[in-house]
Amino acid sequence: MSWTPLTGFLVVLGVLAAASAFGFVRSARDGRVRRRAAAAPAEVLSADDVGDLGRTATLMQFSTEWCQPCRAARRLLGEMAAHDDGVRHVEIDADSRLDLVRRFGITRTPTVLVLDHAGTVISRVVGVPRAADLLDEVAALAPASRPTVHVHSSPSATRRPS
Repeated sequence: MSWTPLTGFLVVLGVLAAASAFGFVRSARDGRVRRRAAAAPAEVLSADDVGDLGRTATLMQFSTEWCQPCRAARRLLGEMAAHDDGVRHVEIDADSRLDLVRRFGITRTPTVLVLDHAGTVISRVVGVPRAADLLDEVAALAPASRPTVHVHSSPSATRRPS
């Protein structure tokens, strides 16, 4: 098989198209809440795993020291916990808690697990979470007690209870 300039160009074009498609798919999924499938076995964490659980929800963030997006996630989750005393934010260092990383299949940081009051994993977010989506997840766990929460990370983040 002989290589011509046109063949090389087509190979480069194909690689660029595949990389672009991967990037678009990844950015579309980044920060989205994925709920645990009803048929999937419930994964429950105890106070031994995360410390005290929130009365309504616990936002368990896996991060690493060198992770830049983890800082934005930490700020967002910290604000949510500060504005709602039923919500607790727990940050787990993925490098030092490899047992939990393996148990939950954490492949990227930040990854946030949303736990209910009993420690059951309700959903997961890979990447920096979208504030409105997390507010909806927490509201679903305790719809009657939802205050208005103002989160400063994006203009669409302020939500009123529905």
